[in-house]
Amino acid sequence: MAKLWQFLWAFRKYLMCVLFPILLLPLPVLVEGKESKCGYTIILMALLWCTEALPLAVTAFFPIILFPMMAIMDASEVSIAYLKDTNILFIGGLLVAIAVEQWNLHKRIALRVLLIVGVRPAFLILGFMIVTAFLSMWISNTATTAMMMPIVHAVLEQLHKTSEQKDEEVGNVNNSFEIQEPNGTITEKEPPRLDISPEPAPVLLDNRKKEREQLKFSQGMSLCVSYAASIGGIATLTGTGPNLVLQGQINSLFPDNPNVVNFASWFGFAFPITVILLLLSWICLQLLFLGFNLRKNFGCRGQAGEKEKAAYRVIQTEQKKLGPMTVAEKLVTVLFVLLVVLWFTREPGFFPGWGNVAFPNEKGESMVSDGTVAFFIGILLFIIPSELPGSQQQGKYLGKLKAPPALLTWNIVNKKMPWNIVFLLGGGFALARGSETSGLSQWLGEKLTPLQSIPAPAIAFILSVLVATFTECTSNVATNTLFLPIVASMSQAICLNPLYVMLPCTITSSLAFMLPVATPANAIVFSFGNLKVCDMAKAGFLLNIIGIVIITLAINTWGYPIFQLDHFPTWAQINSNATCGVNGQSNTSFVSP
Repeated sequence: MAKLWQFLWAFRKYLMCVLFPILLLPLPVLVEGKESKCGYTIILMALLWCTEALPLAVTAFFPIILFPMMAIMDASEVSIAYLKDTNILFIGGLLVAIAVEQWNLHKRIALRVLLIVGVRPAFLILGFMIVTAFLSMWISNTATTAMMMPIVHAVLEQLHKTSEQKDEEVGNVNNSFEIQEPNGTITEKEPPRLDISPEPAPVLLDNRKKEREQLKFSQGMSLCVSYAASIGGIATLTGTGPNLVLQGQINSLFPDNPNVVNFASWFGFAFPITVILLLLSWICLQLLFLGFNLRKNFGCRGQAGEKEKAAYRVIQTEQKKLGPMTVAEKLVTVLFVLLVVLWFTREPGFFPGWGNVAFPNEKGESMVSDGTVAFFIGILLFIIPSELPGSQQQGKYLGKLKAPPALLTWNIVNKKMPWNIVFLLGGGFALARGSETSGLSQWLGEKLTPLQSIPAPAIAFILSVLVATFTECTSNVATNTLFLPIVASMSQAICLNPLYVMLPCTITSSLAFMLPVATPANAIVFSFGNLKVCDMAKAGFLLNIIGIVIITLAINTWGYPIFQLDHFPTWAQINSNATCGVNGQSNTSFVSP
């Protein structure tokens, strides 16, 4: 019997791939209509995504097989959903992010900010959180965490060294500072440990107390990086996958919307959430891992100065190793700034953008999208050489009659581009399109009409709690992909602006703070040691509560003027049998600020 269980456990993923489709077969066989067939596909994909019996990207291709076979959609129509403008925006944004990583511009930014903030305990945590959050706004949360953790480890080693350890290392070079290089390799080291030798009882107790304090500080420093990476990704439309899922679902489910979710509108809504959540997270981590000793946390004691100066010198040394900015770094910086400026000014909404003026359609809307801008800058990275004529390093290429490489090459892109997320996004858009075509969205909306009696803020809060719980065990992109079509149908049924529930669900899906398996960033931090699951769960649970409260506040305050949440928009009336008031006014009773 024991061997049977071992066999079942070892082959569980293969068994799930076989059993799930068979066990769900009664749904499309016994229940007539396209709705049940589409529901079969969604439930099957949800189970496979939650259990990860198959890679997430592989499961995302199920609509290409099942929708045509079940007569829900033509194969050509399904395939189009896999490369929408949102996918183009994702790929174009990552091209710039990969260039930033390739030329170590992110490392230079991180070290410079840390030198400005300093290494006093409280400010050191704040510095790492600011740097990590800023970088994760533009490059992937995983890459940001992988780069920052070795820096954290090196600084902690300097802060926690005893005087004996320092005497032994006089004249030695600090080799503990291993940062992710362009080839993607990371050198992991054991966490710093103190050598506690037999000493008198008072001294031994004092050493144990210091060791506990150092362990708590190490835990707080590690968690601050993973949490800040998740928080920072919320701020920009391209910062994390769920944000792009929202934009793609809005454009797919409501094709008549006037580009309501774009880079500028999202940033105006999400950036204040990021700032508030980052500051409150910093305070919480201080209280949990540094205690209430403000005098000590803010470095007011003179005896800690020597270790802090040593840690500061580590950061200075690593910055000096980078040398002056190269031509490639300067060019990437210029292109990055240009990209952000073009994104913000393309179609800001409160004044005519360059897209409205230079490339308008018959309605005066911009024909150029954020994805167009991202690919314009991305293609320039393949055209512009990394060294310009007359630069100091150009001679080594001219002497060999060899042109310098471009700022970005396809080999680098092919290695670093997360193609699995591109396919995962496409699978979500195909599901949304299938739900609309089959009538499943309309059927769900009709079943959810009793929710109209519940106040809208309560609905948004309950959905946020549900998504926050679900995303701890499932990919945040998959979570958002599954929930958004359902809540969109519900909002249409109860005459509630779809964005009022879709926005909090999207941001809440990024609040995966409690478990190491919740995000790759959490897993990287956990792999460096010093942390237990209970430590991460305790801090993450508190941050989840704070995050949900902040999101609820945001959606009921500054979210209103940005997205016009005080009424049911006419573009959301499509495929809905509900009559939502006059002139698009919502029948749902909630107070507008």
